[in-house]
Amino acid sequence: MSAFPTHLLSMDDLDADDIAEVLRVTDSFAEVGRRANPKVPTLRGRTVATLFFEDSTRTRMSFETAAKRMSADVLSFAAGSSSVKKGESLRDTIETIQAIGMDAVIIRHSSSGVPARVAEWVDSCAVINAGDGWHQHPTQALLDLYTVRQSFGGGQEGLDRFAGLRVTIVGDIRHSRVARSQISAYAALGAEVTLVAPATLLPPSLEGWPVASVSHDLDSVLATTDVISLLRLQAERGSGDYVPTMREYTMGYALTARRALQLPPEAVILHPGPMVRGVEIASEVAELPSARITDQVGNGVAVRMAVLFLLLGQGAREADLNE
Repeated sequence: MSAFPTHLLSMDDLDADDIAEVLRVTDSFAEVGRRANPKVPTLRGRTVATLFFEDSTRTRMSFETAAKRMSADVLSFAAGSSSVKKGESLRDTIETIQAIGMDAVIIRHSSSGVPARVAEWVDSCAVINAGDGWHQHPTQALLDLYTVRQSFGGGQEGLDRFAGLRVTIVGDIRHSRVARSQISAYAALGAEVTLVAPATLLPPSLEGWPVASVSHDLDSVLATTDVISLLRLQAERGSGDYVPTMREYTMGYALTARRALQLPPEAVILHPGPMVRGVEIASEVAELPSARITDQVGNGVAVRMAVLFLLLGQGAREADLNE
């Protein structure tokens, strides 16, 4: 296997071997999370900064919990209370943070491409994309893969199930960085991805996207779906302008209790959150055993621990995981 990338900016940075390595290392950190004291010294002496220029709860908390469980020092940067409000440029902010001595910068931004630009400005720390505009959210895709692998037995058995796995992604594809990351991730492992959305919520072109098919009829694909991932409408990115009414969208594309009955018995239901119950998913469906939404959140910490380890902890002893 080739060396793990220096930064994690996109799922396109990872090949199938890299993804398998992330999932393998995640197993170790998932075990750490089940301990009475879920902490290891793997990144002791390292400093991780979270720079969130866009509101977030679960992603920020997940990354910060991951870093702290690995004994890293964590500095949390909030754009609303920073020098950015005083007119400081993003580049100046990054150079200040690098001068302080960061080992990793985890950045979320409303503009696509910002993490990649930040990676060009730094020379001594890793950059992790925690979501940029409509572009990518790679650790969300990785935790989805881990949850699916876990659902199908874990280990190599679960990994092997991705070959030919039928994955359906439903909802606001046009504005979703999660969808773009998911598509790349599933395709890298050999899964067949179907997109389901009204035409207005699909990108203007899907040329180059590794998808098997596109449908506007959710009911027609449910019986042949192994994994269904539901996306919320990205109202903050203008998705409300692309559907006639919320009620009409729900009638056509929500996973209702009736529709959930059409799924195969072993099908897995995912949602990257935050869920809007009654819009893209019925409340009773979100509570089904096949809905692994809470598991996704829990797995997110272990996956992000694995990513930090692979980016920063290459010199750490594997024995540190067992201390």
